[in-house]
Amino acid sequence: MFNLQGRVAVITGASSGLGTQMAHGLAEQGADVVLLARREDRLRKVAEDIEGQYGVKAYPIPCDVTQLASVQAAVQAALNRFGKVDILINNAGIGSVMPAEKMDDEVWEHNLSVDLTGVFRTAREFGKVMLEAGYGRIINISSMYGMVGNSATPASAYHAAKGGVVNLTRALAAEWADRGVTVNCICPGYFETELTADTLKTEEFKAYMERTVPLKRYGNSGELNSAACFLAADESSYVTGAILPIDGGYTCV
Repeated sequence: MFNLQGRVAVITGASSGLGTQMAHGLAEQGADVVLLARREDRLRKVAEDIEGQYGVKAYPIPCDVTQLASVQAAVQAALNRFGKVDILINNAGIGSVMPAEKMDDEVWEHNLSVDLTGVFRTAREFGKVMLEAGYGRIINISSMYGMVGNSATPASAYHAAKGGVVNLTRALAAEWADRGVTVNCICPGYFETELTADTLKTEEFKAYMERTVPLKRYGNSGELNSAACFLAADESSYVTGAILPIDGGYTCV
């Protein structure tokens, strides 16, 4: 697909779900991967699987993106291990589902602290390394709900944060374009992960997808990987500030 041999990729939220899938995708193309998440036991298992399957180096680092010291320590650990960072997949995120009128400030602020401030903090700290090197690929993971509203799932904090990630991507892309660092954004739709598999397979949700998703299905494991690998590769050198929905057509209707 794309040759990422010799590249070092950092993936946040790498212990499960789309983060794990994209870590596998980049490793399959030859990248060494730095895996960040809070769950160290899960990270170690992902790292073992990746090294066993692809013969690349996979380095797990416990990290909480809401804590500056934790992110800075992860940056230093990655540099100590590999000497550089070429690629950042900014994937860590959460989502609280509740009506806006029942959402208190604490829930709102926690969602933004992970889904928006955490993305900025991680991009800033790893971005410093990339800017100094004069090369970098940052891929922020937003959501189709960062592009459109949604009445089916009440999650106003999630929508607000993911919308912020979309425009943060544009801002960083414009600011860093002439310094060798591209910044792009993927907006996934419904994807099967450990957390969503049961819900996606219910008859109620299948009927909802029939009405709202033109391709009439959810995304399968690995269907984000080719986009992530393209945006991480040299072949995407003329792409920055792009917002790419991978959602079965949800946002086009």
